[in-house]
Amino acid sequence: MIDRGDTADIAVRAPSSNGARHESNGATGNVGRPIDHDTAGSPADDRQPKGSVVQLLAVVAAILAISMLTHSLDLLIVIVAIIAMVMIHELGHFATAKWSHMKVTEYFLGFGPRLWSFRRGETEYGVKAFPLGGYVKIIGMTNTEEVDPADEPRTYRAQPFHNRLMVAVAGSFMHFVMAFVLLWSLFVFVGQTQQTPSVAGFSPVAHGVDPARTAGVRPGDVIVSIDGRQVTDPTQLEQIIGSHAGVPLAIVVDRGSPARPVALTVTPALAPGANKDAARIGIEIGPTMQAVAPFHALGTAAVTLGQITSSTLAGLGHTFSPHGLSAFFNQLDNTKAADAAAKSASRPVSIVGAVRLATQGAQGGANDLLRVLVVIIIAVGIINLVPMLPLDGGHVLVAVYERIRSRRGRRYHADVTKLMPVASAFVLFLIVFVVAAIFLDIAHPIANPFQ
Repeated sequence: MIDRGDTADIAVRAPSSNGARHESNGATGNVGRPIDHDTAGSPADDRQPKGSVVQLLAVVAAILAISMLTHSLDLLIVIVAIIAMVMIHELGHFATAKWSHMKVTEYFLGFGPRLWSFRRGETEYGVKAFPLGGYVKIIGMTNTEEVDPADEPRTYRAQPFHNRLMVAVAGSFMHFVMAFVLLWSLFVFVGQTQQTPSVAGFSPVAHGVDPARTAGVRPGDVIVSIDGRQVTDPTQLEQIIGSHAGVPLAIVVDRGSPARPVALTVTPALAPGANKDAARIGIEIGPTMQAVAPFHALGTAAVTLGQITSSTLAGLGHTFSPHGLSAFFNQLDNTKAADAAAKSASRPVSIVGAVRLATQGAQGGANDLLRVLVVIIIAVGIINLVPMLPLDGGHVLVAVYERIRSRRGRRYHADVTKLMPVASAFVLFLIVFVVAAIFLDIAHPIANPFQ
């Protein structure tokens, strides 16, 4: 059996005989097979956790210490965020499977040997040694899986269409919930970028010539108007200043919180050898972040989510089109094409590139980090809905096909073994694609978009 995973790297694992898993092995959308043949545990373990809590805490402390010593806390934050994304994805499958009375035997973070776990009822929860993702195990995902006859009524395959469909799409649905919550938090607690220019710093026109400082302009001031004209973007501001060398201009800035208008007078100056229409006042313009009211932010987040989803769909469509795939694989032996794509950020990235971009975003601040994470989250959610096993979309396809083939209350059961050749070819393609993307991300990394 090939089962669906949720991470960007791809692995093929041996089938499990005691229940199918929805599993995630890394950070953004993997496919794989379960490798464990572990049992869910015995009732005697219901109260006592397995493994050592001390050992688990030691691993966490070691990871944190290494991150601090190597000055890579930004990277650790990104990795934790991506693992959280994977586990929340799996939580969607877990919660809907439980609600549908399916039997869920495991919900784990990580893979490999258990570090710590506990049982509640029939489900074992815990942490394994390699925190590269996570999985939830639901019994009877396909007709090829052997299940205890007593458990057959609670298998995934035995449930009505609407329950199977709900469980299959729940993981990707959680991606859009996560993205919406992050966007809402971004607008409320960090703010929304405004077009009105603000003063990020100073850059003197020449030695001893610093018009903005002389006029009393301060970092953080938002420029409202100059020469009696309202300022709506940095280009307009540059044009007005550039044509008024040596001419005093009235400038109004908003300062403080709450903002209050402050009237100043600034005299643009020319740098030595500069064109007569290239006067400056010696300021560096930065984005203006304005907090959005919590209720209003609901609509803003929804609109932004729709825009990012639409652009992500368009990007994925281009990437996996014949032309897009040809251009992508051409970069493997064409250094110029690879460097051009890296400079323009016009190619897909692997988990390596995604983590690098998110880390660069974290170094730039909460605004950049959250926006990168939202794009990653939405992209993974969409990819998981591709109608091909072992992805979630493959289970959706099987459920819909069975629904169409069912007649007069008589349930049709699809034989998924017939899909194995196609699914195997798809997995092979993903392996090749991901390996190629990792190579390009290492050899020709995408240029930092936050510089």
